[in-house]
Amino acid sequence: MPPSPIRELFKIAHDPAIISFAGGHPDEKLFDVEGLKAAYTHVFDTQGGRAMQYGVTDGEWELRQAAAQRIRGTGISAEASNVLITSGSQQGISLLAHTLFNPGDVLLCENPTFMSALQAFGMHGIEFVAIDTDEGGLVPEALEAAIQYYRPKALYTIPTFQNPTGITMPASRREQIAQVLSESDMWLIEDDPYSELRFTEERMQPISADPRVADRAFYLGSLSKVLSPGVRIGWIHGPDEILERVTVTKQGTVIQSSTIDQLAVAHYLETTNLDKKLEPVRETYRQRMRTQVDALNQVLPAGSYIAEPSGGMFVWVYLPERYDTSELVYKAIDAGVIFVPGAPFYMENPNHQSMRLTFVSAEPDVIEEGVRRLGTIF
Repeated sequence: MPPSPIRELFKIAHDPAIISFAGGHPDEKLFDVEGLKAAYTHVFDTQGGRAMQYGVTDGEWELRQAAAQRIRGTGISAEASNVLITSGSQQGISLLAHTLFNPGDVLLCENPTFMSALQAFGMHGIEFVAIDTDEGGLVPEALEAAIQYYRPKALYTIPTFQNPTGITMPASRREQIAQVLSESDMWLIEDDPYSELRFTEERMQPISADPRVADRAFYLGSLSKVLSPGVRIGWIHGPDEILERVTVTKQGTVIQSSTIDQLAVAHYLETTNLDKKLEPVRETYRQRMRTQVDALNQVLPAGSYIAEPSGGMFVWVYLPERYDTSELVYKAIDAGVIFVPGAPFYMENPNHQSMRLTFVSAEPDVIEEGVRRLGTIF
């Protein structure tokens, strides 16, 4: 697989003279450093030997219980025995790719979609089929037609605050997608790293919570966006018999996830109200999104379209047809700002006028200055 274009841009984004709207990096100033420090200290003080020892492949039981509790909060009927701990949700994607697919199997995906997921699946020789989307996410009729024509092995989707578009699938659409999947024999792989960064009180129930797909749904969660990406903790919830196979795959590739990180996070979740901790984070990100969208409206060329999200980390923009963001990004870098061109997120028929901007990493005044710089390239 070729290197990710985003990773190449990240190298430039580290230049302190560049204002970066590129990576989906949480603002480190909002991390609960003291809370996590206390959790690690507690674990070393009370069970230091265990924390430094090998652990079990499917995850430490305390963390599996904590993860199951958080999953139940989404509406999914979860038990700890149905949870496999992973080193971030990216590892979960890779493990499912290795376990569920053979080379040449077909995977249906939103178009555009998360680039690193395409890389993980692509490394296993999986064939991608793009499914049409609209302002509500996956189009059920397009999904149904693709299932009948391609006989796919699975669907991969990010229905809440999708990466890169920020789109959230409405509840009625989720019910339609569940109905379509229930009439097939394919797997559902639902990636949900952003849903806790919502800007309203409404919490969307995962497609995996629908009882019609409970026997075929794999739900991927992560603490990277809401606690710390440096603490590589995520999970897969799914059917017992398949998770056993996924566990064997994990054992044969990485043996286990970090014992100390699992125990510290389990203690943190047991003693900390993470939802309460997230309230100011959500409000901060909401304000920054509002700042970025308002500023973009002042500088983008006439005919541009901004997909304003109701949560997550990204704003998705379409420019008029005369622009190509894969070329514009280098003009932006010269102007002292960087974004991610949209084309690499597509499996087919890339939109060269699209671009992704993150709003979570910078203070409002920096966002305004970055957008001002961006406006000079049009």
